[in-house]
Amino acid sequence: MIDRFLKGIFVLTFTLGIAAAETTAPPLRMATTTSTENSGLLNMLLPTFEKETGISVHVIAVGTGKALRMGQDGDVDLVLVHAPGAEKAFVEAGYGIDRREVMYNDFVIVGPAADPAGVSGSLDATEAMRRIANKPSVFISRGDDSGTHKKELTLWKSLGTAPDGDWYREAGQGMGKVLQMAGELEGYTLTDRGTWLAYQDKSPLKIRFEGDPRLFNPYGIIAVNPARYPDINYAGATRLIEWITSSHGQELIGDFTIAGHKLFKPSANTRQVAGQ
Repeated sequence: MIDRFLKGIFVLTFTLGIAAAETTAPPLRMATTTSTENSGLLNMLLPTFEKETGISVHVIAVGTGKALRMGQDGDVDLVLVHAPGAEKAFVEAGYGIDRREVMYNDFVIVGPAADPAGVSGSLDATEAMRRIANKPSVFISRGDDSGTHKKELTLWKSLGTAPDGDWYREAGQGMGKVLQMAGELEGYTLTDRGTWLAYQDKSPLKIRFEGDPRLFNPYGIIAVNPARYPDINYAGATRLIEWITSSHGQELIGDFTIAGHKLFKPSANTRQVAGQ
């Protein structure tokens, strides 16, 4: 009788141990941009993902360049970034696979309410940057190889010149800190709209230029290649990619607002082209 009782306890304990092992998923490491972190989007999305899948996500918010380098070194399981050219190179070099489009918004140029460089009268983004350089007015650059920094550099390149002088200051900081610095120095900066909407009520700056198709800002999610790094959590990365690009995940992204403003437009099921 006692033996049967003890055997029953052993079977029950063994069964519960298997169930616990099956329901405890290893954590996921995701490198992403400061814009997705600063906007508050991930604070809304990831708790829902964790609740529905049992997979916890450790977020490392850095610039896009650093996020891709972490993926290249196998230090994370996947990346969520916004620099299509760099993402393509990352995949083609064999560091990432399963890239999917997730969402998009746009960049805007913000500056002092007085707009000393007259940026608001510009016909396009290139002219806006030219007016800032010609003034010259203080411009705070991310200076951190982020997606925003990469976009800024393409705008300067379109002018056929590189910014130089005391008016141009590289912060080497995330978007939130750069907006704070630009506000304190009454300067201009380039920011993604999502972060701007999250910070606008705390900033003296205003949108001085927007709407140029060249300011289109798409985000992609990429799993680190398990063939290169067998120890990464590829199964978890795949779960998150499938979840965030599912109709449910895309609906959550599309419904995310701050002060009535939608920060991102879902794009997993549509092909988005700059300017559309």
